[in-house]
Amino acid sequence: MQKIFFIKLFNNINFAILKKLFFLLSLSYFFFYFFKNFDQISFNIDFARNGKYIFLSFLFCILSIFFNAIAWENIVIWFGKTKTKTNLISFYVLTNVLKYVPGGIWHFFERYNFLKDLSNPQLAFYSTLIEPYFMLCSSFLLASVGIIFSPFYFLLLIPLVFLNRKLIYLILRRLETLKVKTISALKFNNVKYRFEERIKIISFFPARAFLIEILFLLSKFIGFIICFYIVNLENQYNIFYLLVIFCLSWAIGLIVPTAPGGVGVFEACFLFFIGKNIPQNIIFVSLIYFRLISTFADLFLGLPFLLRKLLKRI
Repeated sequence: MQKIFFIKLFNNINFAILKKLFFLLSLSYFFFYFFKNFDQISFNIDFARNGKYIFLSFLFCILSIFFNAIAWENIVIWFGKTKTKTNLISFYVLTNVLKYVPGGIWHFFERYNFLKDLSNPQLAFYSTLIEPYFMLCSSFLLASVGIIFSPFYFLLLIPLVFLNRKLIYLILRRLETLKVKTISALKFNNVKYRFEERIKIISFFPARAFLIEILFLLSKFIGFIICFYIVNLENQYNIFYLLVIFCLSWAIGLIVPTAPGGVGVFEACFLFFIGKNIPQNIIFVSLIYFRLISTFADLFLGLPFLLRKLLKRI
């Protein structure tokens, strides 16, 4: 009886409202620390001396987008799609900018339609739906490296246990319940036997796709750490500690994507986790520069595609 009660309780939770509430709390926390440290915050940077480092951070953000695209292509292959002349990587890179469009589902929508024409609706839907879960597992695994002697170590590895051919359907079913808005937009009718019939997972564990997702996150982190050391040249901090904070904050921003690109949630979580271990003004400025650089990287690669889509509607 208790199990049934908790299942019904979970199904009745309005995750959309919870995500919006969490987003508002994150923004409030972020602006609280902004005004608290306002007199200590300075965005003055010597571009003559640090310009090359800013450009290097930009290149790593660009590289991370391509790693993400290659990982998605390998996820599609793991789900049974044979390679074709069509370049999935280029299409992913171009459509990445759509995550900043209000609604937060249009990059998903474009990739689903594109892949559906190359394969079948089930493979297109599930291989696109599962991608954020790969990101979550890779971020948790990297975070676990920095807390290997902590009791939370194994807790971070739990999502990775489900990333295999035997249990992947359970994850997909749970993701469907959390992506109701996306599914309704696609008007996709899911039937279990069709999943088993049309999805041919080629190996027990998607090692290649998962490893590339780790490279994606590491590239993001390097882009951030460059920004951090531009702002903070004098003091040295434990890089593994920063990696743990970065991965956990990024994972929460991924889970709660109320704002375009997770803006605000990642930054607020980073500030919260870092606490007073590093001066707040240093972290604040580093996060702002990293957000601007990473957003510009997305726009730089995807703006032509976005403009073409907008011109077609005019």
